Amino acid sequence: MSSGDISSETVIGLTAVIVAVTDETPRVLVARRIHHDLATPAQQGRSAAPQDRPDTLPYGPFDAQRHRTLELGLRGWVEEQTGIRPRYVEQLYTFGNQYRDPREFEGGPRVVSIAYLALTHETPLAGTGEARWRDWYDCLPWEDWRGGRPAIVDKIVRPALQNWIRAAPDRPAREERRERVSVAFGFDKSAPVDYVRCLERYELLYEAGLVLEALRDRLAIERAQGRKPSAIDSKASAAAQATGAPMALDNRRILASALGRLRGKLAYRPVIFDLLPEEFTLLRMQRVVEALSGRRLHKQNFRRMVLNADLVESTGHRDTTSPGRPAELFRFRREVVTERAAVGVGLPALSAAE
Repeated sequence: MSSGDISSETVIGLTAVIVAVTDETPRVLVARRIHHDLATPAQQGRSAAPQDRPDTLPYGPFDAQRHRTLELGLRGWVEEQTGIRPRYVEQLYTFGNQYRDPREFEGGPRVVSIAYLALTHETPLAGTGEARWRDWYDCLPWEDWRGGRPAIVDKIVRPALQNWIRAAPDRPAREERRERVSVAFGFDKSAPVDYVRCLERYELLYEAGLVLEALRDRLAIERAQGRKPSAIDSKASAAAQATGAPMALDNRRILASALGRLRGKLAYRPVIFDLLPEEFTLLRMQRVVEALSGRRLHKQNFRRMVLNADLVESTGHRDTTSPGRPAELFRFRREVVTERAAVGVGLPALSAAE
């Protein structure tokens, strides 16, 4: 698959967030080598600026002549770059901010990307994109509370955001920043952490200069304006280095959007079963929910909630592959979808003190 040279002022891109959970690890599919005209120099294997990262979500331009629908175009790029044919995809969001591709500062086209979300099982990869599975908490480490409040929140994020609040130009701005930080991260002990606000947390860190993409884009703006690149404070640089692995363009923003969407849908849609085999133990189901939500759950409470909600039914089989006493195997009870409007796994509020 190929596209013509970029010549229009606005280009439509198609981006895929493909998610699997393997051994309690939530993974996202990432490509490193891209061969179409939207690819950055690093993705094309050419010399690039230090801030140009090759790791990207699978993506490509929409070709109105070649692609009958947006979804078919997306599927074509995903299969070419990764060898995977997603069974089901849903539209996530349209990302069209000006300068989301820093090359726009240098006269490149404005790229409006339509992102899609797909759930699957981790499988061997092929294709042209040098694709690999990656732990998405490598990119969003402040979202994983399964071991309690992440150390990065207290060591890096909270002090840096407090400095950002103090640096506001006036009192109203400081109060606005303080409120946003409190809502996003729950530093006010009276407010629980809303685990669905993943995008708000990423955008807050970006605005505060606490992710490498923010520093990259600041340099691009200064170059485009003909200004000498300003020196980056060593503490700010160290903080940005510590807040997870960067990705190309605004891919971490897209990833944060997908994580928030998935966490929100846990409560009202049976998305969890798209990530499980046909037969599974309740403990495995719990571990997948924990991987997505980024928190540990009480085993007996979880089991009681799942059984009382009639989400699953016993297969009459036992899991003989694990050590210890063989656990009962269950399957998704599909009839529940027609029995009620909301079919999901309710999760308790997360305290910032945890």
